[in-house]
Parts: sequence; structure tokens; C-alpha cells
Amino acid sequence: MDTYRHILLAADFSTHGDCVADRAVDLSQRYQSELSVIHVVDNLPIADSIYGPVIPFSEDFTSELIETSKSRLAEFAEKFSIPADHCWLEIGSPKLEIIRIAEANNIDLIVVGSHGRHGLELLLGSTANSILHHAICDVLAVRLKED
Repeated sequence: MDTYRHILLAADFSTHGDCVADRAVDLSQRYQSELSVIHVVDNLPIADSIYGPVIPFSEDFTSELIETSKSRLAEFAEKFSIPADHCWLEIGSPKLEIIRIAEANNIDLIVVGSHGRHGLELLLGSTANSILHHAICDVLAVRLKED
């Protein structure tokens, strides 16, 4: 097996995010590889549906969410010594954007947190599961413990 040259950490800023980040940092040090981080601001269901607007559109809310995410990403990157040019803030579907960025930047390994959901929760969608099945590189799903 070749060593990992570029690792992408998918950060969601959850309470367990440091656990996932610690694993990615450890792997990047072991393999002496580049470490990048991505945070994806999920699309909000703001469009009109047949039932009416799901969430009233507010450009101020969207701008605030993006600015807050930028700030949190910068703090996160600083905490884990990830250079600014190795940080991505994307807007869209987390699973699609993480895979897109990984492919565009020759990522060897994606590190993502996984809650290990089963049954109905899994059927409704799991970002980690989708990345695992669609990424063209290796994926490490770090098991997150429930509180």
C-alpha cells in the first residue's frame, strides 16, 4: 500500500469534531502528508414547495451562516495547524461537495465522523456512508460515541 500524501478532514464542528480531527492529524503526521479541511454549509430548503415555503428566504441569515462558518473554519484550522490554503468552505450537499473537492485536489484519504446509525436513520441518509460508497479514494469513518 502506498502512503497517504494528502488527507482531507471533513469537519462538521460538532461536539465530537475534535476526535475526528485528532485522528486526521495523527494520520497526517504518521504519513508525513498534507492535511486539508473542508466544511460544507448544507443547502437550506428555502424554495417554495407545493406546500408553500419551507423556510422564509433571508439573505441576512444565509450571509450570517456563511460568515459564522468561515470564522469557525479559521479557528478550527488554527487549532489543528492547518494552513489557510488547505481550507475549503463550500455550500451545497456535504456528501457531493466533499467528494468533488477530494477528486479535484488528488486527496488520498477522506476522514469523516460517523454516528453509526441504523434502520430508519440510515435510510434517511448518512453523509459518511455516502462518501464511503462514492469516493474514489480511501475513506476513514471515525466512530462517534453518543452522549
